[in-house]
Amino acid sequence: MQFEGAVIKEQGQTFAVVIVKPSVLDYSTEREKTQEGFSRYFPGMPLILMAQNSRGVPAYHGRPDIVKFLASIDFRRIPWKRYTLN
Repeated sequence: MQFEGAVIKEQGQTFAVVIVKPSVLDYSTEREKTQEGFSRYFPGMPLILMAQNSRGVPAYHGRPDIVKFLASIDFRRIPWKRYTLN
């Protein structure tokens, strides 16, 4: 499995952001299941889900203070990385 994500250290916090399909953010059960699945790859870190709409505008789901921070920056500044899991 491959996915795009990032580990960010900002303002004394370390957290992970994972890119998902927009439909994941539409349903609470899907969001929870996806966050739970990815959280094992980022143990002990808050996990934020990010999806882009058809115009490329990002939307975030997760801890409110981190979501607020991410919404205030240009998502292209996030150090995205492709993760490959076996």
